[in-house]
Amino acid sequence: MEDKLNIWVAQTPGYKLLDSGNKKKLEEVSGIRIVRSEPRAWWKSKLSQEEWNKAEALFEHEKGNWMFSAKGGSAHPEGGKNFDGKDLDFEFKDLKVKIKFPATSKHIGIFPEQASQWNFIEKKCGHGVSTGREVKVLNLFGYTGISSLVAAKAGASVTHVDGSRTVIGWARENQEASGLNDKPIRWILDDVGDFVKREIKRGNKYDAIIMDPPSFGRGPQGQVWKVEEQLVELLKICREAMSDKPLFLILNMYSTELSSITLKNLLEDLFKDGEVIAGELALKEENSERLLPLSIFANWSDK
Repeated sequence: MEDKLNIWVAQTPGYKLLDSGNKKKLEEVSGIRIVRSEPRAWWKSKLSQEEWNKAEALFEHEKGNWMFSAKGGSAHPEGGKNFDGKDLDFEFKDLKVKIKFPATSKHIGIFPEQASQWNFIEKKCGHGVSTGREVKVLNLFGYTGISSLVAAKAGASVTHVDGSRTVIGWARENQEASGLNDKPIRWILDDVGDFVKREIKRGNKYDAIIMDPPSFGRGPQGQVWKVEEQLVELLKICREAMSDKPLFLILNMYSTELSSITLKNLLEDLFKDGEVIAGELALKEENSERLLPLSIFANWSDK
């Protein structure tokens, strides 16, 4: 088995990382400048405070809420455009997704550092479909569904599972906005472990699995998820739920306490052939070579 450690640097039209530092990041999403906390950005920011103050949206980490330039004067003393925090449209290739500003969360519906993986999903699913096989994809902890939409658009049948009714509703909005209502996507509100175990009992198999587990979370019935206690078992049952000739498995982790080598070793326990690629997902700052690391990952594929 071949294995590599990599840094995948994503570039996504409509998104710019303008600067980072002091545990914050300054972004531009669909033309709106945003400031959010970023625990991985320990270094000093490069742009002046005046530039940071031009943000139209600011997530106040201490208070746990958003401020916008149209409310209370400005998000910053020198706020830029008049922005009221309404939904924005964001495009990835031919997909259209909604950027939102939830009242108590800094997450806006996209993780642009995953764009390299969206391209990987598109390529692998498209190739599988081109060979005449029906490609079935399982997306666990699927969030707002961009990976699901990419796979479906490439011709795969997708089962998307998440424990939050709100984000599944958001994902379905993205499906409609992208014009993919006719694509075979099952939206499942469930605890991911419980769902996979039932799929095994039902004899349902998947050619590809995508998972982005949080460090901690709760299922729709209050089931507790703790990654350090449950990830290994989840990976085992996911392997059991894969077809005889699987295409790929993607594992992302945003925990700062784990290493991509940990994820690589876990996947090598499950697959005795194919290729494991592990490393970090990162974004490059505009007009700079500096990278902001955001996630560790490990992908297995059949090559």
